[in-house]
Amino acid sequence: MATSEPEAFASVVSHSQGNALSRIISSASQLSRRQSNRIYDSDDEDDREPISSDWNLMPEIKAFHQQGEKDQVKHRRLGVTWTNLTVKGVGADAAINENVGSQFNIPRAIMEGRHGSPMKTILDDTHGCVKPGEMLLVLGRPGAGCTTLLKMLANKRLGYAEVTGDVHWGSLNAKQAEQYRGQIVMNTEEELFFPTLTVGQTIDFATRMKVPFNLPSNYGSSANFQKECRDFLLRSMGISHTLDTKVGNEYVRGVSGGERKRVSIIETLATRGSVYCWDNSTRGLDASTALEYTKAMRALTDIFGIASIITLYQAGNGIYNLFDKVLVIDEGKEIYYGPMKEARPFMESLGFYCDDGANVADFLTGVTVPSERKIRPGFEESFPRTAEDIRQRYIKSSIKSNMEAEYNFPTSDEAKAGTEDFRESVQHEKHKSLPKKSPLTVSFITQVKAAVTRQYQILWGDKATFFIKQISTLIQALISGSLFYNAPNNSAGLFVKSGALFFALLFNSLLAMSEVTSSFSGRPVLAKHKSFALYHPAAFCIAQITADIPVLLFQVSIFSVVLYFMVGLTTEAGAFFTFWIIVFATTMCMTAVFRAVGAAFSTFDGASKVSGFLIAALIMYTGYMIRKPLMHPWFVWIYWIDPLAYGFSAILANEFKGKILPCVGVNLVPNGEGYTNSLYQACTGVGGAAAGATSVTGEQYLASLSYSVSNIWRNFGILWAFWVLFVAITIYSTSNWESQSGNSGFLLIPREKAKKNIKHLTPDEESGATGAAPVEKENALPSSGSSTEGTVATEEQLIRNTSVFTWKNLTYTVKTPSGDRVLLDNVQGWVKPGMLGALMGSSGAGKTTLLDVLAQRKTDGTINGSILVDGRPLSISFQRSAGYCEQLDVHEPLATVREALEFSALLRQSRTTPREEKLKYVDTIVDLLEMHDIENTLIGTTGAGLSVEQRKRLTIGVELVSKPSILIFLDEPTSGLDGQAAFNIVRFLRKLADVGQAVLVTIHQPSAQLFLQFDSLLLLAKGGKTVYFGDIGDNASTLKEYFARYDAPCPKDANPAEHMIDVVSGSLSQGKDWNKVWLDSPEHKQTIEELDRIIADAAAKEPGNKDDGFEFAMPLWEQTKLVTQRMNVSIWRNTDYINNKFALHIGSALFNGFSFWMIGDTVADLQLRLFTVFNFIFVAPGVIAQLQPLFIERRDIYEAREKKSKMYSWIAFVTGLIVSEIPYLCVCAVLYFVCWYYTVGFPSDSNKAGATLFVMIMYEFVYTGIGQFVAAYAPNAVFASLANPVIIGTLVSFCGVLVPYAQIQPFWRYWIYYLNPFNYLMGSLLTFTSFSAPVRCAEAEFAVFDPPSGQTCQQYLMPYQMGMGARTNLTNPDATAGCKVCEYRSGSDYLYNLNLEDYYFGWRDAGIVVLFAFSGYALVYALMKLRTKRSKTAE
Repeated sequence: MATSEPEAFASVVSHSQGNALSRIISSASQLSRRQSNRIYDSDDEDDREPISSDWNLMPEIKAFHQQGEKDQVKHRRLGVTWTNLTVKGVGADAAINENVGSQFNIPRAIMEGRHGSPMKTILDDTHGCVKPGEMLLVLGRPGAGCTTLLKMLANKRLGYAEVTGDVHWGSLNAKQAEQYRGQIVMNTEEELFFPTLTVGQTIDFATRMKVPFNLPSNYGSSANFQKECRDFLLRSMGISHTLDTKVGNEYVRGVSGGERKRVSIIETLATRGSVYCWDNSTRGLDASTALEYTKAMRALTDIFGIASIITLYQAGNGIYNLFDKVLVIDEGKEIYYGPMKEARPFMESLGFYCDDGANVADFLTGVTVPSERKIRPGFEESFPRTAEDIRQRYIKSSIKSNMEAEYNFPTSDEAKAGTEDFRESVQHEKHKSLPKKSPLTVSFITQVKAAVTRQYQILWGDKATFFIKQISTLIQALISGSLFYNAPNNSAGLFVKSGALFFALLFNSLLAMSEVTSSFSGRPVLAKHKSFALYHPAAFCIAQITADIPVLLFQVSIFSVVLYFMVGLTTEAGAFFTFWIIVFATTMCMTAVFRAVGAAFSTFDGASKVSGFLIAALIMYTGYMIRKPLMHPWFVWIYWIDPLAYGFSAILANEFKGKILPCVGVNLVPNGEGYTNSLYQACTGVGGAAAGATSVTGEQYLASLSYSVSNIWRNFGILWAFWVLFVAITIYSTSNWESQSGNSGFLLIPREKAKKNIKHLTPDEESGATGAAPVEKENALPSSGSSTEGTVATEEQLIRNTSVFTWKNLTYTVKTPSGDRVLLDNVQGWVKPGMLGALMGSSGAGKTTLLDVLAQRKTDGTINGSILVDGRPLSISFQRSAGYCEQLDVHEPLATVREALEFSALLRQSRTTPREEKLKYVDTIVDLLEMHDIENTLIGTTGAGLSVEQRKRLTIGVELVSKPSILIFLDEPTSGLDGQAAFNIVRFLRKLADVGQAVLVTIHQPSAQLFLQFDSLLLLAKGGKTVYFGDIGDNASTLKEYFARYDAPCPKDANPAEHMIDVVSGSLSQGKDWNKVWLDSPEHKQTIEELDRIIADAAAKEPGNKDDGFEFAMPLWEQTKLVTQRMNVSIWRNTDYINNKFALHIGSALFNGFSFWMIGDTVADLQLRLFTVFNFIFVAPGVIAQLQPLFIERRDIYEAREKKSKMYSWIAFVTGLIVSEIPYLCVCAVLYFVCWYYTVGFPSDSNKAGATLFVMIMYEFVYTGIGQFVAAYAPNAVFASLANPVIIGTLVSFCGVLVPYAQIQPFWRYWIYYLNPFNYLMGSLLTFTSFSAPVRCAEAEFAVFDPPSGQTCQQYLMPYQMGMGARTNLTNPDATAGCKVCEYRSGSDYLYNLNLEDYYFGWRDAGIVVLFAFSGYALVYALMKLRTKRSKTAE
């Protein structure tokens, strides 16, 4: 093999152009040496060499390579060999999805649990060897086990039940290879990025983490090296222009799908590894880009001697021919492994037939599929039927014995020497501060620096959220400052001030709760980077904390400054800065708490449950709601481990130290006219006041709460100790995160349909893989030409279409910050019945845009031109009579396939069709789509549920059952599928067109067979300009003739589809403006004439379909019934969601109940009554946090598809969502009531208990309404979760608990207090539970004083008890000394101060709560209506 190796291809560029040329010596010597090492024949090796050298960046790579030779860097040639590799996973092909009712069937659960979970063999005895400098193509249909094989070869074994057999990288085994995980990397199918980073920042970070310690001699600095490296990588995949564009995801606008895929390819390349596994890396790339990518891989593999293992779907022959070896897997069995050149001859020798222009890769995977394979004449009896048969034939062949000669590679001297060099080379790159065993490259300091920079880039990329957070902090500070405005320095200010201080801590910790969510959004990226060995997870945690500090300092400062001075707390510099630093420490600590919770849990559900309980417990035991001396011994330990409690104690002590607080108002007995002598007065109801005193010192008050001034700085220290603990937990948990893997791709069967699905649950001998590929049973497919009665009947029932659809001079412009941008430029064309039209163009040519405009799906921009049906403008029912299949398959995950089809049929076929007929039509479509096997399984998510191809067929089915009478649009129905599935879909569309449907399809990288199924083609170039419109012709003759005429003839073996995209936009465009060529061509002239003729003809005839004039097919009441029914079923099956709701209610009710266990009847206990009721409010945030993502997910499904196809109105949608929740909310309220009401010892007579229960049920509706109306208008779930604290925080502040009614500022008191549902909730609950409770003072609560001499207490207090003290209770009227006065006689006296003057206020408030429940739901309707925009029509 070649003799040296640079820093694997770090920057593969060396731009010192002067001497670059002198360095590009031909590498023929290396190539010839490599050829002599090949075992099998290499007669045609020399034709292959130029393929990789025509890659445009070849010179740079070679230059880099020679630089490596100069520096005498050791190589990193490993290669990978595996023998007898068998992998088993846990789990069957199908699983049961329990519903809310069936999950409680314990006996059945025990029965089924006994069997243990079945094992499934994913890979069965595979073997192979990829030497350095070789490329292996792994082929197989989805579910065959390709991804699993790649994971094994990348040394990722997590989530599999057992792995047996040997895998060697060079001469390293799996254990030894673990410390080189950054050199053995895998690029997975999913794209996982931080969506708010730009492409440049993303790649910048990856390359910065891989800068070698010893740089190549021609680079001065590492920064220089890293920049060169980054630019080269971006250039290599042709996406330099996206440097400053966000990466984006489904919700954040960013680069296009194909570009995002290329970013993930580059990020993998940035690791500069030695063994690469690529899992379907060309998904979403068009054919020319995919070929470029494969050429790049070929070049890198050749020059650097890396080993590349690649799986591809729909690989064209240009790509296929670049590989050295091919491995074909079917259902986990290896049916061919050997040289690429011999694969096709081997299969043909078994009796399979391959067409001339066909994709060899598709041919190889199709040999086990009855509907795909073609048999050569004479082999009809003898050809191998199953994968096992083919494997047996392969084992006997000479190819296998030739290949086995390579399996001793790990023990050969070459491999040992290579591995030794590899070790030295990796060590040579590593920073010297890193431990010997570390897989990383750069020093820990560099990792943290880069990670901090990235944290700030993420923040800055998502500026909106950041500023919303800061502005809401400021608003909240102003509101709460005005709520506690100017608290007086006397006994009346005690409660208000503690409330303000409590709130300062509470608000900042509530904001920290969002850490849990962000922990999960960043987790997949971290797992990916960890497997690339870019950084240690600890670096990431430290970076997060470092990035937090300035942000939190800012947040705490604006909050503190505003709140502190508005409330009028002690105005001394020392006191203020003590307050500020303690609030900051508490906030840091709480942020660390929630981050640790997020890191410690593997699922978001688990983490959000725990964080919900946690915040409730920490708030209750801060010492504000229940004072420390009143806590029950069984829960007091929570106080000692509660960071908020230490913070609260410290800021309270800081505020009250050295103060003297006179008693005033109701706290001074007796008081008022004629009582001015303080000798004969005393304090009541003020903690710590000595008997007979009329004022209390701050220290006395603190002591009564068991706080002390001396503990302020002790507590500060404890807070930081807690912080260190939680950070340690976070780092530990983060380091042990694993990327999610394991059994995916199984079908889900709802429990109520389990009977109908026996065949999925019991593995049955014949169809071993029903789950993976239910289509391919010999009898299911009469389509290979032999039309049976069944198909004829089907065709009878399919609707025939007579309308012609035309569009003319269509131009679409959108406004961008840089001015108007034209996306479609003067496009015209038509679709006739029975015609299958293809819409093609390179990525970004405006295919999807054109489809959206034609289907009336755009809500912004301006459209000019005409779109006509039968020469007439579009009618109101157009959107529902044209089927439109989006690129993304959006479906209700908890419906079964059949339910989804019926739902669409019932809602979209016309209202005159009887229900039976609609359902019968669903059967027809199920037949047509061959979906019998899966009609009763849940749609699910991609991990558990239908496979990509099954979902695609369902998307088409959902549109078909609506009997589209005009035409069917499909947006890229084949992307992401393998060759077979794509062919099935297109074959099926052809079937529809033959029956007389008009079909228009955008399509990406079709193979030759696919392309030839189409009748006509509209080809677009960048900027939405037409390049060709017209027939494709038999065997594409018409099209080939057109391009040949303008000097771009199509070669014999080339795929015409790929060829012409290359011609108009790719590598063969010769700088010609093909749009101009088209406009000047005779074809264009004919098109225009034909178009006018079609329009004139159609306009003269009767229209093909009558418009019934309704916007929706069904009346509103029917829509509402169907939508509500679907929502009900969906929630009934959503056990996680309902169980979480129940658990939250039961958990918080018991906690609330036992914390306030059997409340007594002292004055202090009155406050406990208030707070236990107040605590009930706090079930809301937890439930809302769960309810909103669900609502928004449903809303996205509605807005993406169902709204646009006019299935049902938004009114039906909102009604369905609201009604489906109601029964569960009632159950929740009852559960809370039962667990809490009696535990606290509230009155058990039924009129009070029943009234309480009624109000509690109403409250469930109130907060659900609040949660739903926020969700109805929020752009996404994150925004909703930021809006919640502001709304709930405001409502809680003004409900008269934190600040009694009398002390609320007049500005708020007269409107927000009366508009606040929580105020009425608290009012009614307090009235029912406490109005008639007796009050008996504890000894310390009495006001004790002597009357003036010669008077009894009663005589002295007579005027006072007539006036101001009418509600006080004198217990010893006849005494002459030591009068004992209690502040209240019964609960009603206490409630009087809370503005609840009589018992009827309870029912008055209850009625108002009911009104709020209605108005909350009314707001959901209102805000949903505001969101619903009109679609644009052509002008």
